[in-house]
Amino acid sequence: MAETEQPQIYLITPPDPELVRFPALLAAVLDAHEIACLRLALSSHDEDRIARIADACREVAHARDVAVVISSHVMLSERLGLDGVHLDDAARSVRAARKTLGRDAIVGTHCGASRHDGMNAGEAGADYVSFGPVGETTLGDGRRAEAELFEWWSQMIELPVVAEGGLTPDLVAELAPVTDFFGVGTEIWSSDDPASALGALIAGLRG
Repeated sequence: MAETEQPQIYLITPPDPELVRFPALLAAVLDAHEIACLRLALSSHDEDRIARIADACREVAHARDVAVVISSHVMLSERLGLDGVHLDDAARSVRAARKTLGRDAIVGTHCGASRHDGMNAGEAGADYVSFGPVGETTLGDGRRAEAELFEWWSQMIELPVVAEGGLTPDLVAELAPVTDFFGVGTEIWSSDDPASALGALIAGLRG
């Protein structure tokens, strides 16, 4: 349960990682921290580029026993040998993704700040839901997933939940008792040393 276990880190790639540099940066982060899962959150629609990035990241992650999911691309997930998919449309595509990928695949989905969408996603067969942004960010429609949503979810729902978007050390400390995972991405990749940046972000978890 989230109330008794320390949240795990769910790492999210930059939208357009450099193939030359990123695998080494990713390896450094995975070697420095215990990471539960990696999400390929790529902005490209070029399947060849997506495949090359996915191959490089999968090789790094699977060598360290870290599962890899890809945002939205259900069919590519299977073709590229990934572990599942992360959807961005709440509960709408969960059943179809589960049917396509099978029972053993990871199927998760982003539900914004909607408790209702999260519950529907769980009923549709999602392995986890993510809520966010939890902090200040230019992404989305301006609505934030507040701490009360995570508090309610941790008390009422067993399905694992991810807190993501605009994380700060203070938000990590505040949400740690009521979330299962922290989705960390843009918070660290602009740093010259993403592994150290992640360490600083989650320093409050080490108590």
